[in-house]
Amino acid sequence: MSTVAILGAGPIGAAVAHKLAERGRCREIRLVDANASVASGKALDIQQSGPIGGFDTRLIATDSPLAPAGAEAIVVADDVGAGEWQGETGLARLRQLVRAGTTAPFVFAGPNQLWLLEAAHAELRIPADRLLGTAASGLVGALRAVVGVELGFNNIDLAVTGRPPAFVIGWSSATVEGSLVTDRVPAHRLAAISQSIGRLWPPAAQAISAPTAQIVEGLINGSRKLHQAMTILDGEFGARGVAAMLPLRLGHGRILQRVVPSLSAQERTHVINELGPRRVGSST
Repeated sequence: MSTVAILGAGPIGAAVAHKLAERGRCREIRLVDANASVASGKALDIQQSGPIGGFDTRLIATDSPLAPAGAEAIVVADDVGAGEWQGETGLARLRQLVRAGTTAPFVFAGPNQLWLLEAAHAELRIPADRLLGTAASGLVGALRAVVGVELGFNNIDLAVTGRPPAFVIGWSSATVEGSLVTDRVPAHRLAAISQSIGRLWPPAAQAISAPTAQIVEGLINGSRKLHQAMTILDGEFGARGVAAMLPLRLGHGRILQRVVPSLSAQERTHVINELGPRRVGSST
């Protein structure tokens, strides 16, 4: 059983803590927030729901900036008072942990942390295989729900790539009930769904929490399934040092494999055009 640290006890941090606790695969969850009293209250609320939810995960709250040291994974979330950890303030916090010697993977759960994810690699030299973004992972679940309502499909298997908010859906390889979606749905209906994806961004805290918990567990314990998340590219789509959404194989505290999904020529061109002009760490 493992220990997970969460930077911030705001809505995202608290939701991730609750989801991790109720899944019962972590020994301890550390909620780290400058407002320790609020964080303590949230930790207590979650822990007291354990007998009903059937879990006994230990939750502690602290304002110590070095509390994440020694954790098997660190989730970068949102501070109670200041909101998401991002920008130079977030970078300074990560630098402090790097100097303390942490070797845990960093999981960026906030929708506004793309710059921080890229800067952690470019400026702090944190290996790319220890950096992931999971807010976009919450978008995949929301998109599947929309597709289910719009098209009447359950359990659709699709890949989403690109960057927020200009994600690209891999309709050409999406499947449902053993057949290609493109064989069952007219192209104009798929195009309409693709055009509406921007309205799903950013996902809410609860939508982010479920895939974040699964990804954290996959990093620590390994996982047979692929998890879709933001990752620093290393030649995929001809780009390096910038982040994009890809299916990932996880284990041993890092990304084991980045998988480029099958895309049509048009879908691939859209992704390349979106990534091409970007500089490392650029938010534009």
